[in-house]
Amino acid sequence: MTDPASDPAAWIGRQQWHHDRIDANRARAMQATLDRAPSLLPGDPLPPAWHWLYFWEVQPMGVLGPDGHPARGGFLPPIALPRRMWAGGRIRFERPLAVGADARKTSTIADVTEKQGRSGRLAFVTVRHEIADADGPCLVEEQDIVYREAPGAAGAARPAEPAPAPAAQEADWSRAVACDPVLLFRYSALTFNGHRIHYDADYARQEEGHAGLVVHGPLLATLLLDLWTREAGRAVPAHFSYRAVSAGYVPETLTVAGTADGDGGRLWVAGDDGRLCMTGEVSAAARV
Repeated sequence: MTDPASDPAAWIGRQQWHHDRIDANRARAMQATLDRAPSLLPGDPLPPAWHWLYFWEVQPMGVLGPDGHPARGGFLPPIALPRRMWAGGRIRFERPLAVGADARKTSTIADVTEKQGRSGRLAFVTVRHEIADADGPCLVEEQDIVYREAPGAAGAARPAEPAPAPAAQEADWSRAVACDPVLLFRYSALTFNGHRIHYDADYARQEEGHAGLVVHGPLLATLLLDLWTREAGRAVPAHFSYRAVSAGYVPETLTVAGTADGDGGRLWVAGDDGRLCMTGEVSAAARV
């Protein structure tokens, strides 16, 4: 038999389950974090991607890794590369979760691959999440996690990719989002995310080679969907995909922008220096 400790691919098929209630107070706190008046009530549809506020992985302090995440080798495979971030994902929305509902999330390790990139060794783990309530499936998500070498291990980093320039002028919709430590603190608290790159600036710079505190990848994706739902006038899309390109930092004012595209939209986040941070595509029509 393959030794799972030496072969991360042996983790494929591993599952875990979480139950949670879609608490109204947490949803209203997210509204406030996005600078909206808290108004959601039990029975209201939960806005898209806000399921990331729920189904916390609650672990004792003694089993956390040096980066503040749960140590590898439990549910996630024991990949030795030290830097861990969200690389992107895809979500198919079947129907909205309701605020106040009880729900179950089934998570499965769908794939583990390793490759050599221009920035050094990389490993990608794809996790499939299925969330259902008492009436059946609500959404299916594939989340891609990337693991990288320590900064400097593979030489100079490649130049950042530019966003559509100028980002706001190319867009049908755009808004500026000022990123500060309070925004990151609130989102980390709402998602029970202990990753130190979001609150420990010295760790982010010295251990993981970032320019400062890092804006959460799922927060950027949430901002993209929030822009589309407000501007396109739709409560929930049918499909959303996103890809992280480069990190957003504090202090920075990010431009969240998009263009209408048929029944959906093409979306992106740009840094205040014009670099592309995240891209996204959203559709109101179901995809096979």
